[in-house]
Amino acid sequence: MLRGVQNTHQYEELIKIFLTAGEYEILSESTENFGACKVFEFKGDKNLLKREIYESLREYTGKSPKWGILTGIRPVKLTGEIMDRCGSAEETEEILAKKYLAHADKRSLIMEILDYQRQTAGRPKRDSMSLYVGIPFCPTRCLYCSFTSNQVEKTEIDRYLEALLREIDYCGERMRQHGNRPESVYIGGGTPTSLDEFQLQRLLDKLNDEFDTQVLREFTVEAGRPDTITKEKLEIIRDSGVGRISINPQTMKEETLRIIGRNHTVDETVKAFEMAHKAGIDCINTDLIAGLPGESFDDFKNSVQRIEELGVENITLHTLAVKRASALKAIDEEFNYKNEDLCERMLSYAGEYLRSRGYRPYYLYRQKHTSGNTENLGFCRNHKISVYNIRIMEEAQSILALGAGGVSKVYFPDENRLERVANVSNYQIYIDRIDEMIERKEKEFWR
Repeated sequence: MLRGVQNTHQYEELIKIFLTAGEYEILSESTENFGACKVFEFKGDKNLLKREIYESLREYTGKSPKWGILTGIRPVKLTGEIMDRCGSAEETEEILAKKYLAHADKRSLIMEILDYQRQTAGRPKRDSMSLYVGIPFCPTRCLYCSFTSNQVEKTEIDRYLEALLREIDYCGERMRQHGNRPESVYIGGGTPTSLDEFQLQRLLDKLNDEFDTQVLREFTVEAGRPDTITKEKLEIIRDSGVGRISINPQTMKEETLRIIGRNHTVDETVKAFEMAHKAGIDCINTDLIAGLPGESFDDFKNSVQRIEELGVENITLHTLAVKRASALKAIDEEFNYKNEDLCERMLSYAGEYLRSRGYRPYYLYRQKHTSGNTENLGFCRNHKISVYNIRIMEEAQSILALGAGGVSKVYFPDENRLERVANVSNYQIYIDRIDEMIERKEKEFWR
């Protein structure tokens, strides 16, 4: 029982790290017969209550999650705020240990990343923004995914693109009027290379026409699945001033690709990297996922080594997070509780191996329902960080998000707070209501 608690959500997220849904029940004070259940009482300090719950569940289960009571997705941001208040790395680490019960290796990791981010990315300029452009289409839907992405015909993509270009026109004009400049542009999805060559060229031309892309620190296209990448698309991307792409095989094991719903092969992945290098793309990121169904430690180890050998500047290691609306969740509701030790071992190996090959961690975020309660960790080589990734996690800059599912965030620096301005997620509704989406930005983003 949680006594004196109005909102149980943040406490339940901590409980879920230890126990499956069928192993606990949160009772209210109005429950008549709660028998021998454990009672936790809120005494004005939510972190004190979390520590009490953590210690009780640690004793009950024998588990000692390394992130302590930290359940949020932005531990580096929290650490930066603590550092700014106390001004001391030693005191910051002590707070992480005593107040949040974070283990030494996690404390060391986030302190290292915070320091490196401040050295490389620095603080955003007051008039700068990050620009996100969403392409909500994919060739297929992955087994573990619940993102709003669609498999559609070319004519539907054309309709979507017309609406998106209207939003780009509007936002470009407003940015010029308000004296704002994009620090970074990120075209994500979905799979942006679901667009054909003509559609991709139209989109990139419009972005270059409407925004001052010559002063960008970073321009990224999430090329995504290897089977959607062509020589012609890469040349369009390069010639449009894009310096960073992401090729995301998730694994280098053929059998796993079939299981998770990917249509491409390992050979196509290798070919996509070769084409990108030949096209002269400056920075290539790739995503790998630890804990995919059926994969062993050696499978993941092989994927990490093969990707590194392909000569990428960024490698992002994800831990499988089973989304509530995913097909995998429907098949096995408790999948994320399995293979906890295996995922921890996979990520530990990958971190050590990548460091030995000249990479260093620059970016970290966490997700709910990951196997092993671990983290997603971005590595870079030769200081080729992703500025956009850092900005969306530190939340100290406005994010202008265009397209279906885009969530803009207006940053108020004097108050250090954000306000969300969301587009609808369904691409068909976005097309039908594009005037409303523009009007929403007019009233809530540019006010």
